[in-house]
Amino acid sequence: MGKVAFVCNGSEKSNLYPAFVLASAAVASGDDVIIFFTPAAVPALKPGYLESLTGKGMPAMKDLVEGIIALGGRLMLCELGLEAHDVTAEDLRDDIDIGGATSFMADIQDAKTTFSF
Repeated sequence: MGKVAFVCNGSEKSNLYPAFVLASAAVASGDDVIIFFTPAAVPALKPGYLESLTGKGMPAMKDLVEGIIALGGRLMLCELGLEAHDVTAEDLRDDIDIGGATSFMADIQDAKTTFSF
């Protein structure tokens, strides 16, 4: 299949649910998926935060996250978020890659679609 990139610009449900629902569908369809989190999304990447989210009529975020990871999807945080929020990689989920915008852009050069929420 192809590659699909998602940019998550915040830690609100309105940023997270669309990114994870569409990423889940893409990875389940056989696409390579990368979700890139900007510095504003750092709070969502602390252990347990995503799994605690619920939304009326929405799938469990825990299931979306687990499914994306299990099928090879990648979660990547912009390294600028560490200093911006005074956190270290150890303060975040274990399944997060830390990288710069340049690395992300190189990784998605062949992406067929990019979404931003």
